[in-house]
Amino acid sequence: MLFNFDEEIGKDIQILKMAQDLLYNNPSLCRNLLASFRCNPYRDVLFVSEGMDWVTNREIKCLTEDVLENLGISWRLSGPQKIGFARQAVFYPSVYFLRRPQLYLLPKARIAFPYYHGYPDTQNPMMKKCYNNLKKYHHRVTRIQASHSYMRDIILDTGIEPSKVHLIPIATRGEFFSVADADKKAKARERYSIPQSGVVIGSFQKDGDGWGDGMTPKMVKGPDIFLKTVAILKDSLPELFILLSGPARGYVKKGLDELSVPYQHIYLEDYSEIGQLYNCLDVYMVTSRQEGGPKAILESLASGVPLVTTRVGQAMDMVKNEHNGMMIDVEDIEALADAVMKILSDSQLRQKMIQNGINTAAENTYSAHTPLWKEFFKGFIDS
Repeated sequence: MLFNFDEEIGKDIQILKMAQDLLYNNPSLCRNLLASFRCNPYRDVLFVSEGMDWVTNREIKCLTEDVLENLGISWRLSGPQKIGFARQAVFYPSVYFLRRPQLYLLPKARIAFPYYHGYPDTQNPMMKKCYNNLKKYHHRVTRIQASHSYMRDIILDTGIEPSKVHLIPIATRGEFFSVADADKKAKARERYSIPQSGVVIGSFQKDGDGWGDGMTPKMVKGPDIFLKTVAILKDSLPELFILLSGPARGYVKKGLDELSVPYQHIYLEDYSEIGQLYNCLDVYMVTSRQEGGPKAILESLASGVPLVTTRVGQAMDMVKNEHNGMMIDVEDIEALADAVMKILSDSQLRQKMIQNGINTAAENTYSAHTPLWKEFFKGFIDS
């Protein structure tokens, strides 16, 4: 068979043209790729995006604006490309990149990422795979942020070098939240068509699979526990009203309809407005089985909203029962309902928890965590 040079050259030209078009139309890709060929690599941090407006991307935004700029650390964003590059300091937004370590653990790259949740005994096969791959490849990882002490200890059980693991909670942005007096609460409820006389309980967490309607629940987030707790409370609170936010809440909304409990689901386009939803609340409730944060713990405390939470995530490190919140064992539905009723009936306890919660939130802003991040990035980038 004769070799057709013209045909092969034509293919090569086509490939080169496709590459040229890709680089021309993606300046961030070109800029980030060229950084691998610098004489002095690791001078800045490349943050990789998951390509959706959710918690991980918001964490990157807050980290870069509130911490790295304060520390004088240079950084770049990956743009639409969801991958890092060799010979760079790459910060992935979550542990999920470990599903395919061969693709993301690049040669001579320094790799960092947050590991918020995903216990080895989880029933989620993806989380199991990520954890097992960390056990196998931890020598190629440079830094991990653990958001709470229980997760830190689980990460250390992989055999990773302890100096690589840094305990840094998921922080909050204080300027987004404020404590509402009676007038401010009334205006917030009016804005979102929430009954002024209602006893309003908030739940702003994504607890459905995927990014659609969320009719299939993520049981790790405890949406079934939330509904069972509401079912108990509705008998004692005739004016009970539930305020939901976040995507994929179909399972909970269907459950509330079946319970005949009124609710409003408001998914804000602009996260910076989330504080206005907290201003509508009497109580915020976390009913999860596992968590990395959630961010709602500090958000509710910063807003002066009494918190009832299961013993999960950052709550285990931050919440002291009847001091700055109510902490309940996982799946103890009766205790969750009792905690809500106690907050509503005991004004002295409620005020103590509110003030102590505000202090806890102030200690856990991004700015307050700057010294922790300074240690995290020491040795990850070259100054």
